[in-house]
Amino acid sequence: MKSINYREGVMITATELKQNLGKYLDCVEQQNDVVITKNGSKIARLTPYVTDIEQYFTVREKALDYQYGGKKVSYEEFMEIAEKSTLRMELINGEIHLLSSPNIGHQEILGRLHLIFNEYFKGKKCRVFLAPFDVHLKKKDIKVPDVMQPDILVACDLENNVTENGRYMGTPDLVVEILSDSTRSKDMIDKLNTYMLSQVKEYWIIDPKQESIMVYGFDNYDIDRVKAFEKGDIARSLVFNGLSTDVMALFNELI
Repeated sequence: MKSINYREGVMITATELKQNLGKYLDCVEQQNDVVITKNGSKIARLTPYVTDIEQYFTVREKALDYQYGGKKVSYEEFMEIAEKSTLRMELINGEIHLLSSPNIGHQEILGRLHLIFNEYFKGKKCRVFLAPFDVHLKKKDIKVPDVMQPDILVACDLENNVTENGRYMGTPDLVVEILSDSTRSKDMIDKLNTYMLSQVKEYWIIDPKQESIMVYGFDNYDIDRVKAFEKGDIARSLVFNGLSTDVMALFNELI
């Protein structure tokens, strides 16, 4: 009889299945598939039984971990997937990145910054938007755009850059990302590069772990200026005169 590898599953003939059905049912019970062949062709598969609710969560997990995350797609394919999915996702360098739910500290910081930004831009041309809000970024000399959801963005080019269905297609002047353990590298490397090459003027990186703010100013597709602000400092915009936040107050008494 064919030996059974319970870890990897097996491929067997129809005759072997008839002769050793009990053994192969044991294999399936160990959460392994058994593929059945006849005359050299695959004709059927035995799979573990799952309830409807188990099936739902299995499919959802696969969607989160395998179907989309890390998948290389074209811009058009990403737009089709994003339109049909309820998942939050970004397209960076042609690869899909799924966005997890933010924690309470992240949301507290986001709320405090939004109040500051909204007050500063009240009555001005520029508008402040919070994630989830897709931004389509065209990097210099790269055909496929990136699609990102900054935690906060300041758009000053809304005129003629909003489609009929309300999608923003311009380039924000300022973007803000609040770091988390799962997004730290992406925000500090990949997103910084995209924002720099897409003619975003300013990028704030908020680091709750270090309780600090990095402010990058871009010019001519390069980093023009960068400033670091810590507790006791007032973080100030390099582009918008008077836009600032007290670093200690921003991180004070977070849950």
